[in-house]
Amino acid sequence: MLLAALLVPPAGTASADAPEPGAFADAPAAGDALVPGVVGAGRAEYPMDTPDQVLPPLQPEGDVPVPEPREEVDELVEYLPRSVLGAACAATTGTYQRQVERLLELPVDGRQSAADCRAIRAFQAKEKIKPANGYAGPATWARAELLAARRNLDPGRRCPARKYAVACVDLDRQLMWVKKGKKVTFEVVNIRSGRAGYATRTGWHSVYWRHKDHWSSIYESPMPFAQFFSGGQAFHSVYGQLATPTGSRGCVNLSYRKAEKLWNVLRKGDRVYIWGKRPAG
Repeated sequence: MLLAALLVPPAGTASADAPEPGAFADAPAAGDALVPGVVGAGRAEYPMDTPDQVLPPLQPEGDVPVPEPREEVDELVEYLPRSVLGAACAATTGTYQRQVERLLELPVDGRQSAADCRAIRAFQAKEKIKPANGYAGPATWARAELLAARRNLDPGRRCPARKYAVACVDLDRQLMWVKKGKKVTFEVVNIRSGRAGYATRTGWHSVYWRHKDHWSSIYESPMPFAQFFSGGQAFHSVYGQLATPTGSRGCVNLSYRKAEKLWNVLRKGDRVYIWGKRPAG
């Protein structure tokens, strides 16, 4: 019953050398860890970093009701180096710089420029990503990738079309959807898959066990709407934001409301097809 998610680092405070509003930030020092860019954000309600396992989870003796989140995440919080906290526009190259440049149709050189910063900052403001300071981090990339997929869902035609339902999981873009034939039955959504060393297993799988109120008795963590497809790996919801610096420990994480909706779409025996690799950020 051991599933995946991320133990989100606590929010930090601005460093003493953070630039004044309107100024460009200095390049972050080596090993400058990414932190939530909004003080007080990014804290999980539960410890949800539990290891994956190859064997299926043990079926619990009794159900433990899992709580609903206090509120759905409407705004995204960007993760950025401490050195650029408080910057109105960050000259620092983001962890997903090339991806964001491509998605926003900017010159793709992997280096932050003043023009890049203005364009990324405008996109962040429009999409309610905080702080809107031009840093191309995981939240900005995830939102841009989702919007692009809504226009062109599967440009490489990676997910096979079958007469039966197929849950399509694109690790390259950190997205998933469900289709039956050519009809999409579950809209494309952001996901969080396994990090390095705990990769989500690719290829064909089947949903073999579902547990709506799943709870890890060892780690005391709720895993709502769990739908297992490969050993201890499953679709399930997490409390909080999906777009974080690192991935899960194998499972495919969704937001609470999206996981709840997926629960009503998939059934035991439905097929799952997974391809690609989670990008390093």
